[in-house]
Amino acid sequence: MSYISFEDVCKDYPAGNTVVHASDHVNFHIEKGEFCVVLGPSGAGKTTVLNLLGGMDKATSGRIIVGDKEITGLRSSQLTEYRRHDVGFVFQFYNLMPNLTALENVELAQQVCERALDPREVLEQVGLGQRMNNFPAQLSGGEQQRVSIARALCKTPALLLCDEPTSMQDASTRGEIIEVLRRRTEKGMSMLFVTHDLLLAAHAARKIIVLKDGRLCESGGSKEVLAAPKHPYTKALLDALPRVNRRLDDGRER
Repeated sequence: MSYISFEDVCKDYPAGNTVVHASDHVNFHIEKGEFCVVLGPSGAGKTTVLNLLGGMDKATSGRIIVGDKEITGLRSSQLTEYRRHDVGFVFQFYNLMPNLTALENVELAQQVCERALDPREVLEQVGLGQRMNNFPAQLSGGEQQRVSIARALCKTPALLLCDEPTSMQDASTRGEIIEVLRRRTEKGMSMLFVTHDLLLAAHAARKIIVLKDGRLCESGGSKEVLAAPKHPYTKALLDALPRVNRRLDDGRER
């Protein structure tokens, strides 16, 4: 049985006299320790999927199973415990406490998780060893983003949900962060990583999920999806970025 099962999941939002189908009968499965990239245009339903998996929103219908929990059936208090102990979040907005240093922001994880890692070590891993005592206002946007990544990793979550977590990083730092995340999946952490970066998907992901208009276009192993896409949207996405195709071709030749 898969670690994550998203079974015919719908999430509807009323909008005046109409209904927005943010998740429209979506189905996919993710294994334990899998690095899964979620692709799709703005409004595709990518963040909705993260919110539903993270227990921050409830599905209108369908079933979501994570490990041995069907989270669509959990009460509010149970969802709070699930978010606290099982899930790490990296949002587009960093949600750092402005009156706490980078180290103190990461140390917050120790207050909610008994198996938390050493905050100093995690900050070192994301390249902030010299910035631990700086407040958020003294850090660049990219550095603040790395503090939020360190805080999420410090919890040692079974599931990490990332919404464009490297958007503020330069190419070199982005690669270092991805490597840190990849090593965590090798230790059993499952991850959903929302991005528009096809090169990242080609290089790092083991699985790719493609969404559009709240619906699943396709999902599967990264090599299969990127080398032989089945859905017209995925094909158009790749055709618009020929350099990705060249990288994939180079990889097949090797």
